[in-house]
Amino acid sequence: MKIRAAMAIISCFVSCLFAFSTVADEIGLLSPIVGSNPGVTIAGVKSGGAPWVVSHGFAVLNDEGRLLVDLQGLILPSVGTPGPVTAVAASVVCGDAVAATTDSVLLSVDGNAEIHAKLQVPSPCLGTIVLIRAAAFNGSPLPTPGPWIAATGLVKDSDSNHDN
Repeated sequence: MKIRAAMAIISCFVSCLFAFSTVADEIGLLSPIVGSNPGVTIAGVKSGGAPWVVSHGFAVLNDEGRLLVDLQGLILPSVGTPGPVTAVAASVVCGDAVAATTDSVLLSVDGNAEIHAKLQVPSPCLGTIVLIRAAAFNGSPLPTPGPWIAATGLVKDSDSNHDN
């Protein structure tokens, strides 16, 4: 009986490992998103003029260029809201160049947004970073996305994390 139970557990474990490795082969990037600080330039894109925080955020980019970004609580901590930013876009950086940028999506007054896009990015996309960029201020869209206000691949101090 113990042998059957052990074999069942091992079988499930191996099956899960196989399923995970199959999915993982398709994921080019899976990373949390954190807010920006002023004075930082990535791939020629400057960060916003004030610090931003994110309660929860992540980006997933697969090998086919499908991008999913989920943002919750992207705000200016000084005012507790996104301030004048009413829409965002995501730019995928490969190496030190912006490879592709999504269309803009609305940013809620709570700083929540979801981006789903199919982008043409080089394969491989080395040193992948996803920049979250301001795309509209006070409801007026920018002709091209502006400064980045959050990104993947960054580390924040525990003091600068936003807790709800």
